[in-house]
Amino acid sequence: MRRTDPEGHGPVRYGPPLPGQDLPVPPGLAAAATGAHTEPTGGGPALLDAALAYWARRGLSADRHRTAAAPGAPALLLALTAALGGDVLVPRPCAAWWAPQARLLGRSVFHVGTPAECGGVPDPYALLETVRRVRAEGGDPRLLVLSVADDPTATVAPPEVVHEAIEAAAGEGLHVVSDETWRDTLHEPHDTVFLSPAEMLPEHVTVLTDLAGPFLPPGWPAAIARFPANDTGVRLRDRVLDVLTALDARIAAPVAAAAAYALAEPDDITHRLAASVRLHARVATAAHHTLVAAGALARPPRAGRHVYADLGPLRPALTARGVGDAQELEDFLTDRLGMPVPGGHRFGDDLGAPRVRLATGPFLGTTHEERMASLSSPEPLELPYVERALSLLGSVLAELRDDDDARRRESPR
Repeated sequence: MRRTDPEGHGPVRYGPPLPGQDLPVPPGLAAAATGAHTEPTGGGPALLDAALAYWARRGLSADRHRTAAAPGAPALLLALTAALGGDVLVPRPCAAWWAPQARLLGRSVFHVGTPAECGGVPDPYALLETVRRVRAEGGDPRLLVLSVADDPTATVAPPEVVHEAIEAAAGEGLHVVSDETWRDTLHEPHDTVFLSPAEMLPEHVTVLTDLAGPFLPPGWPAAIARFPANDTGVRLRDRVLDVLTALDARIAAPVAAAAAYALAEPDDITHRLAASVRLHARVATAAHHTLVAAGALARPPRAGRHVYADLGPLRPALTARGVGDAQELEDFLTDRLGMPVPGGHRFGDDLGAPRVRLATGPFLGTTHEERMASLSSPEPLELPYVERALSLLGSVLAELRDDDDARRRESPR
């Protein structure tokens, strides 16, 4: 079949965005988005104070001298990478926007395998071996980026796994950036333990949160960073602000006002977030069941608005349709489902592995009224447009499964 891009990976500008809520903006948040003043580089006092209170409620103390804000997490990660220097390590797979930041600066990016039970956090032994190999080849690894609640795998790493990885990174002198964009989207918040690396080794960890994860629509870019609790953290923040200043990367005043409002977590924001998480969790669970029933491999989604699936068991049926790698699988499913289905290669996974990320937002309807009905319905999976979208996913996968079963029956013994 026709490839979107002959080299398989596709230009950076076609990289998949964060899975959005695909829901209308809460009225209180829209009303808060006002102001015409110029927001200072790194965020104004109101936004930074709101960020400090947000982290304090999660057991992470900070102060203004170790906090910064920028128009989106990519801008903050770019500034952090420039400030720290050296090579970058990331888990495989990882968020689609991590690696381009380092490559844009001419830095090498090394992917590290993850443990069987989760994504987002590197296996500690694989991390140590990768650091050893990179240094032996003349590299200079300095930065590890990870995510406990992960995009793309939608898993939440157990505390013991996080602790082992952070200890290994600190032992090798690596600075850790913990992307905590999805920490407030846990599907079972009372049954899932989220432990920030900054709670374990605060002097080695910078926390990064894109507010499009829990609070803001994707078109309102804002992110916050909490730097280590020592003088090194203050100096790192100063270098980051230098980079952001050079880029003129300042949050628009209305977005900064909305971000400060959301970070204060008034009732309308927390109620909307809780309802949104419940809705996306139900759709993600339904999509996961559909994928597994068809023979695909997928870890149960525990956070976020997405599911990550390996269609390797259906490879013979895919090959019969001209689908030989992740790019061709992306093209095939995007065409058949009528929604973006980015391949695993977009997230640093092997091009030859037939893996994809499915976002749950496109299942919620196509109009304002349909999406609001999805949010307010006690049984959103029974709404006709949600049911149709999930049924289409099931039908496409069932075709592949049935073709695969028929091929096995016809093959000579």
